[in-house]
Amino acid sequence: MKLGYHLGYWSSGPPEGALDAVVKAEELGFDSVWTAEGYGSDAFTPLAWWGASTSRIKLGTNIVQMSARTPTATAMHALTLDHLSGGRFVLGLGASGPQVVEGWYGQPYPKPLARTREYVDIVRKVVAREAPVTHDGQHFQLPLNGGAGLGKALKSTVHPFRKEIPIFLAAEGPKNVALSAEICDGWLPLFFSPKSDAFYRTALQEGFSRPGARHGFDDFEVAASVPVLVHDDVEEAASWIKPSLALYIGGMGAKSVNFHHDVFARMGYEDVADKVQELYLAGRKDEATAAIPTSLVEDTSLIGPAEKIRDELARWEETVVTTLLLRGDAATLTKVAETLS
Repeated sequence: MKLGYHLGYWSSGPPEGALDAVVKAEELGFDSVWTAEGYGSDAFTPLAWWGASTSRIKLGTNIVQMSARTPTATAMHALTLDHLSGGRFVLGLGASGPQVVEGWYGQPYPKPLARTREYVDIVRKVVAREAPVTHDGQHFQLPLNGGAGLGKALKSTVHPFRKEIPIFLAAEGPKNVALSAEICDGWLPLFFSPKSDAFYRTALQEGFSRPGARHGFDDFEVAASVPVLVHDDVEEAASWIKPSLALYIGGMGAKSVNFHHDVFARMGYEDVADKVQELYLAGRKDEATAAIPTSLVEDTSLIGPAEKIRDELARWEETVVTTLLLRGDAATLTKVAETLS
């Protein structure tokens, strides 16, 4: 199982020590480093800035929100970063949720799977640069139908460094996970648990079995964001993770559409997820955090003394996960790498 480093997205400003951590991740032999975006910092700029100080490690977005850019604009970013990094770029995409898509980007959210399928198809056409890009879909048209009527099918002026750039899809629901297996090169789960492995294997197999699927289990990447905290006190380690879980379960999405809440409900924590959501949306964030049991944290994280983490890692190595994406500063990465090695 490979290790990756996940910087995430910024809070109120640039994360302190990020460059040192990226450089340390490469020194430690990590396979990849990833950035994200919400509705503040973007994913591409920090990846290019910090990635410029590296020479080997893969540079990935986890994730780029599709509603933020047209497919051709995203493909331009991908072409550019792949050239500048010498072919180390990985494009991680995600649909986000209706609150962000419609509230921040002013784009329609319905039918995200169909929109994703068209989006990925256009990005691949741009990168391949085999012909002027055309697409006549329900969500995207190139050239645009209507308008001034002067649109022209174009090819990128930039020749690709690679004719194919790996595309990973962030997905939580079974239909979207199956879509990642069908049309992409990897899947980016956010809250994975070994106890859910059979559920996700079934969803991935559904995608692999479709006509035209690009991969199977043997050559498909699954890069899971997994909190890892080496600490003698399990309860204290869990207390550092619970506030973030409360935010995602309770506040990242509308009450009727919160995909993170649904992940934990499927995991067997439906009552907990409902309670956390109710408390969080009522503004009682501390109570929402306190309602999360340590067992839920342990199901989706590796926390506690080094020996405990090494023992539990065996469960993760038997799952579909191929890469663990870790967070922390340079010192934390060193400590965790030593524990997991």
